[in-house]
Amino acid sequence: MRELNVAVTTHGRVLFDEAQGGAPLNMLAGFHGYAQNADEMIALLRTIPANPSWTRVSIQGLHRFYRGRTQVTVASWMTRHDRELLVADNIAYVDAALAAVAAGRPIERLVMCGFSQGVAMAFRAGVLGARTANAVLALGGDVPPELFADPGIRFPRVLLARGTRDEWYSDDKLRADRAQLHARSCDVETLTFDGAHEWHTDFASAAAKALHTVPGTRPPAL
Repeated sequence: MRELNVAVTTHGRVLFDEAQGGAPLNMLAGFHGYAQNADEMIALLRTIPANPSWTRVSIQGLHRFYRGRTQVTVASWMTRHDRELLVADNIAYVDAALAAVAAGRPIERLVMCGFSQGVAMAFRAGVLGARTANAVLALGGDVPPELFADPGIRFPRVLLARGTRDEWYSDDKLRADRAQLHARSCDVETLTFDGAHEWHTDFASAAAKALHTVPGTRPPAL
């Protein structure tokens, strides 16, 4: 038996809230967890009290399926099958999605925000994409190990967060990620909140603070 990997054109789903004002853009790109969708992720991004200059972008994974026995369409980012090919496909997809939202306008600040499975995508797109991120906000997921294996990769500012009862992203994993990021001279902040594997208001507040301190941003109008 022979096996082929055939390249095809596909379409991804992206939702965004346009910021007030024109170019250049401040862009907050969100990546949902397994069996979630872009609608859910943009709702989460809206809980971050950022100032109106930020365009919120929710990028849905390319691999769609139904949630359980419902008619709700959700997605995942990838599996272990053909992993390297899918990583490359996903990064190219994110590059194209951000370019489509920007519509020719320069992106001055780009922050990637991932939850659960989406954390890996936020890091990969943030350090390997066409436009390097200014920061990565990561909740409930670890840094992809292949990024640490590449000595040439430079990491932007990072927020690592987890709930105290999160069984997926353990305290040991957070500490290990923080240590490796510190070893790369990365500006890394950690947050542990009273919760499980979930989006939490404490994370939204910490994410807002991180956005406000990205160089050049102004304090929010609250």
